[in-house]
Amino acid sequence: MTKPRKSRTFVSLLLDVGVPVGSYYVLKGVFGMSAVAALGWSSVGPVLRTGWGVFRQREVNVLPLLILLANLVGLLLSFGTGDARLMLVKDSAVGSLVGFAMVGSVVLGRPMMTATLKPWLVKGDEGREAAWARLRRESPGFRRAELRFTAVWGIAFVGECALRVVGVYTFPVDTMVWLGTVVMIVTMVFAFVVSGALGAGPMAHMIEAAVASARASESDLAGAPTGEAEKNSPLAGSTHG
Repeated sequence: MTKPRKSRTFVSLLLDVGVPVGSYYVLKGVFGMSAVAALGWSSVGPVLRTGWGVFRQREVNVLPLLILLANLVGLLLSFGTGDARLMLVKDSAVGSLVGFAMVGSVVLGRPMMTATLKPWLVKGDEGREAAWARLRRESPGFRRAELRFTAVWGIAFVGECALRVVGVYTFPVDTMVWLGTVVMIVTMVFAFVVSGALGAGPMAHMIEAAVASARASESDLAGAPTGEAEKNSPLAGSTHG
């Protein structure tokens, strides 16, 4: 991961996780807001950020759109009921909805996490892009690894949500605001490690091997005599009767 990507990841985590948690305690402890009001106002930032991300994308990415809609519905329902615990359960409902959607996309053979994974593996390189497309067409192992990557994240989201729901009705609201964040971070680390080992890692190795093989073939063709190169070319015979 390059330094700019690390910086963007850190900033995203700070804005989507650190700021809402910190603002909850500031709004409740310093400004004297109720738990419901503090939770509601601390959720506005992530909703606006997700909405802006969906708006500026040139093509629709199902995952952020799903998160945005679930957050908006959950926020409205929570304010309507005035139940702080329900507002915390809303976060779990969003996660479980995303998790089940991911698992469903695996069953349908259209893994949702591919839109997020592909740029990290291809890295804007034309050779890696071509290798990705070729492996997706021709390699069952590559497609299985792609499905496993999304499956791990889907299962992790669903499991995290179950733990958080239990926690919401077991611990005080003030405790669950930070404890829920800890559960989420631990789950994300677990999902990163396992999905990397079962999905992204094997896919990266296959892409690198495919790129190396393609470059070796190009080098062999370039170094071969003209007649031999024409004979070995994929186009050989296509224009001769």
